[in-house]
Amino acid sequence: MSNYRRVKIPGGTYFFTAVTRERRPVFTSDRNIEALRRAFRTVRERRPFAVEAVVVLPDHLHCIWRLPENDADYSGRWREIKKLTSRAITPHSDERGERALWQRRFWEHTIRDDRDWRLHMDYVHYNPVKHGLVRRPRDWRWSSFARCAERGWYEADWGKSEPSHIAGVEWE
Repeated sequence: MSNYRRVKIPGGTYFFTAVTRERRPVFTSDRNIEALRRAFRTVRERRPFAVEAVVVLPDHLHCIWRLPENDADYSGRWREIKKLTSRAITPHSDERGERALWQRRFWEHTIRDDRDWRLHMDYVHYNPVKHGLVRRPRDWRWSSFARCAERGWYEADWGKSEPSHIAGVEWE
């Protein structure tokens, strides 16, 4: 059995990648994406956290969260989000009694400083372009890019070409 070590810093900021089981393209319909959004809202109501960036692609998602002071339990939040989404999208269990929507684990990275935050923000928002789904980040509707541009964090036409600091980076 694997012994995963995760950095847990109360009030920390984290980058995550969560992937569907066998990379199935689950998030291609408005219905399934809305189920994921409901799960996020429900968990945030019960156990608050700020979503600073998010992008949902057909078979995975990336996001950056900031947890409240004195709270480092992102694993519990992910467990609940995955459980609620699975119940809404996958009505039946598999042979092991699981609703086989998600890979069992998720990728986590603790954001270290402003430079690291910017690198991960750019990676999140450029991801649909990287995967050939759109030509510009602003064209992907399941992304926080427009909200971030409204806040002045990005120019509206950012990402017409791949930023050199994320070229070749893979966090999936």
